[in-house]
Amino acid sequence: MFTAGFSLPVNNFIPLEITITSWVLAFLASFIIGISKSGIKGIAVIIVTLMALAFGAKASTGLLVPLFVVGDIFAVLYYNKHTRWKYIKRFLPWMMSGVVIGVLIGKGLPEKTFKIGMVLVILGSVLMMAWWDMRKSQTVPTHWAFAGFMGIMAGITTMIGNLAGAFSNIFFLAMRLPKNEFIGTAAWLFFIINLFKLPFHVFVWETITIDTLIINFKLLPGVGLGLFLGIRLVKIIREQFYRKMILVLTALGALILLFR
Repeated sequence: MFTAGFSLPVNNFIPLEITITSWVLAFLASFIIGISKSGIKGIAVIIVTLMALAFGAKASTGLLVPLFVVGDIFAVLYYNKHTRWKYIKRFLPWMMSGVVIGVLIGKGLPEKTFKIGMVLVILGSVLMMAWWDMRKSQTVPTHWAFAGFMGIMAGITTMIGNLAGAFSNIFFLAMRLPKNEFIGTAAWLFFIINLFKLPFHVFVWETITIDTLIINFKLLPGVGLGLFLGIRLVKIIREQFYRKMILVLTALGALILLFR
């Protein structure tokens, strides 16, 4: 492995020598973050996988959150008029509760357990999404338990592995939100929840430091390029195709994480 020519005493999780391979993987992950935040949902597992390959599963959780927030800021500004706040109000309190649970159970998890847990979460999520999409009934779930379960699971998985997308996708797809409303509502939800997660990463898990923020700053151009391309892709994707695309991308991401 070739190194990038310098060492960083980042934190207890990131290796001191950051290789060129790690930088390439991280830049690709940041590029896909931009695409994801512009509206191409269901690819978060690819982002998590690339960053985990670059820096390890636990370190990647802290490195990704600031990049997500940057993408979220763009998304809420661009899609704000499409936001459906009633769904955020149903989902957000449960998701915040899940984040707190994730903080408590995730702090002491070893690296291997992190990886196994991430794989199980994604596979289970894909199965649930496929089951929902094959149902004949188009009835929108209204029972509080549906939003509660999905929200808590989304909160736990976003804290432990930045993988809440599968559960939030299930919820929003179940609500039958059109493409732009889906994107706008998800944008505000994740902007709020990622800001909520930041103090836990800084003060409890200590996965965000000045040094990790320096890495984030170097990766910002990748996010910008992804946003530029993603906006153009969203505009050409047909409404009826968007839903199927979300399911396919989520399933693909699960397979990548399983076999990497």
